Amino acid sequence: MSYPKIGIRPTIDGRWGGVRESLEDQTMGMAKRAKDLIESELRYPDGTPVQCVISPCTIGGGGEAAKCEEFFSTQNVVGTLTVTPCWCYGTETMDLNPNTIKAVWGFNGTERPGAVYLAAVMAAYAQRGLPAFSIYGHEVQDKDDTSITEDVKKKILDFARGAIAVGLMKNKSYVNLGSVSMGIAGSVVNVDFFQKYLGMRTEWVDMTEILRRIELEIYDHEEYEKALKWVRENCKEGYDTNAGKTFPEIITKSRHIPDDKQWEFCVKHALIVRDILKGNPKLAEIGWHEESLGRNAIAGGFQGQRMWTDWLPNADFTEAITASGFDWNGKREPIPFATENDTLNGVSMMLGWLVTNKAAIFSDVRTYWSPDAVERVTGKKLTGNAANGIMHLINSGASCLDGSAAAKNEKGEGCMKEWWNLTDEDIKALTEATDWCRANYEYFRGGGFSSHFKTEAEMPVTMIRTNIIEGVGPTLQVIEGYTCVLDDDVHKVLDERTDRSWPTTWFAPNLTTKSADSVYNVMAKWGANHGATVHGHVGDRLITLASMLRIPVAFHNVTEDRIFRPHSFNGFGTTDLESQDFRACAYYGPLYR
Repeated sequence: MSYPKIGIRPTIDGRWGGVRESLEDQTMGMAKRAKDLIESELRYPDGTPVQCVISPCTIGGGGEAAKCEEFFSTQNVVGTLTVTPCWCYGTETMDLNPNTIKAVWGFNGTERPGAVYLAAVMAAYAQRGLPAFSIYGHEVQDKDDTSITEDVKKKILDFARGAIAVGLMKNKSYVNLGSVSMGIAGSVVNVDFFQKYLGMRTEWVDMTEILRRIELEIYDHEEYEKALKWVRENCKEGYDTNAGKTFPEIITKSRHIPDDKQWEFCVKHALIVRDILKGNPKLAEIGWHEESLGRNAIAGGFQGQRMWTDWLPNADFTEAITASGFDWNGKREPIPFATENDTLNGVSMMLGWLVTNKAAIFSDVRTYWSPDAVERVTGKKLTGNAANGIMHLINSGASCLDGSAAAKNEKGEGCMKEWWNLTDEDIKALTEATDWCRANYEYFRGGGFSSHFKTEAEMPVTMIRTNIIEGVGPTLQVIEGYTCVLDDDVHKVLDERTDRSWPTTWFAPNLTTKSADSVYNVMAKWGANHGATVHGHVGDRLITLASMLRIPVAFHNVTEDRIFRPHSFNGFGTTDLESQDFRACAYYGPLYR
């Protein structure tokens, strides 16, 4: 693939005759150090190190700026980082390409006024309507100090990570398999949002296409046998909520696929959905060239309920394994894939995945449990991170297996990892931590299997939701917190009040801002019935990315010192950063128009 890249622009004082010559090495050195930092710290979702390119010359004026731009135009540069230790001519050296995400790092030293150029060029970007990020170290450095301070490193990496995410989404597809599920508003795909804010196309594939491919055997038969063998060896069946029940005829006559054939159907379903999203050259070898091409998807979702699940096995296995960091072929890149085709939660999963390279958990935001309510029904008090109350994140059988937190970090703690860091032991633990419960026939007449686990680690996580508000447009919600491990007997009582066959994560948000001052308020202000959760406290990364996409963040608990947005946003007010964000995003409008 042609990877999106960061272009580094070393700008310099253009005065020849001693000044410029004395700054060439220092200026180009800053560019090389920024390149080394980004390439050593960041990776694309496939695990490849992020790539940077440096202008073929330092930039002292418009001619060299044009030469740099011409080179970048051949390199798929999506974001530019201008670096300088000195004064430069602002409007003559700035990046005027309206299609790149922009940042400037001005060296904080006293010998040469890099900070003065930074301020001057920020003013120029603001006047020209081109949002740009300002990077300026907190501490003064000596001119021969070649280190990058920690605060500058973080801003460079946050900028580069966000810009690469923007580039990865551009021209990719969100694939809707089916249509609207059970009247869920997020299932109503908004093509303007995808096109204008994310640069993505939307594709629709009727669910009958999956049936066609099953019936005509349009899948890799060798891989199917491998996948089915892996499932039989690794996907143990769990609790059957249907056992002993007598169902009405409307349910018993609706199940089309016999119980002993359901795993075969589910495995074919998973293979075919992946092929629709990503393509598969093996299909061309068996005479299905068009089907082998795929849909250029970066994310997708499956409707399922109810037109499918009222007579066919649900897609819980497909949804869970597609969104996980491994399958029968071993560890591999997860695909954000939305239950009930909630496209807005699929986007939330995608954004979280892009800023972490880790699988995202899809959940219903089901219940707020106050400390008093928990004590009333269990006789026990909540403690630790859960002491102020918890939110029950549970999905109807389809969450990535990584969400069990059975993978271990170097300290032996449960965690979620980038797929390339998963070990064979991790994958074994993740499959053993998950059992597959027969779908509740009262909900899913056609049967199927639900992934079932509980998140068994206290992990830092971030919960995300994308919403669309009439009169505003798209907004983002970002709440950091911790997963909680409850006493087994407490978990059992609370979990079984909902559905013991579904995957559960107990979540306690950080109560760090006025807007998120109680667990109840987080639950009450959440924008929809679904949310996506990723490992790590990455709310600041998501806020930075959202500002690049011109999507205001309507609800978050990230402290102000961690918020990094374009410098020109300060022109829309400085005392109320949420209001500032809304006004700036409204004025600049969608990234793609």
